[in-house]
Amino acid sequence: MDHGHKEQPSFSQIISWPTRTMYRLYKWTILWAQTGYAKLALFLVALTESSFFPIPPDVLLIAMTVADRFRWWLYASIATVGSVLGAAVGYYIGYALFGSVGQAIVDFYGLQEYFSVVQDRYEQNVVLAVFAAAFTPIPFKVFTLAGGVFAVSLPHMLFGALLGRAGRFFAVALALRIFGQVIADSIERYFNILSILFIVLLVGGFVVVRYML
Repeated sequence: MDHGHKEQPSFSQIISWPTRTMYRLYKWTILWAQTGYAKLALFLVALTESSFFPIPPDVLLIAMTVADRFRWWLYASIATVGSVLGAAVGYYIGYALFGSVGQAIVDFYGLQEYFSVVQDRYEQNVVLAVFAAAFTPIPFKVFTLAGGVFAVSLPHMLFGALLGRAGRFFAVALALRIFGQVIADSIERYFNILSILFIVLLVGGFVVVRYML
């Protein structure tokens, strides 16, 4: 008997691993929506997602807005403020702490090869580059960290972040105000499919940035 043989993971196991991981993070994130610290949690998730946290604030924004649809504008505002401040934090990490902190974030997410692409976008127009990034599956942290690394105009970067993130979060919250529980139920029911779709969109987003923008 060959005791040294290790069973190789099946294709389904390989595919299901990222969805299980995302689902655990998703459930951990929305648990905060059921506590008295929900607004603070939304602010912190939005802030940290701009520099290192993997789950977008939309997850918590959705849970909170479904629970209280008439405060959709408040939750969208909190997410926007947190995300823009997080963009400033990401910029600072890229500008002053890249060697000690920023590089570790880049290595963890495998983002190094995209910095030259982002640099090209910044050289064309900082505001439009960050504005577009706020609506795509491309990790926003790529643009905030790279903004500091390449020392782009911080006011321009923050203005683009404000326009893009406000547009995104207010659109999500307003849709939930209108359609409410139907959207939330769909997320739970089809989470595995949506997770795979998100990964596909993420890869596709990088392709778009590299070859089309």
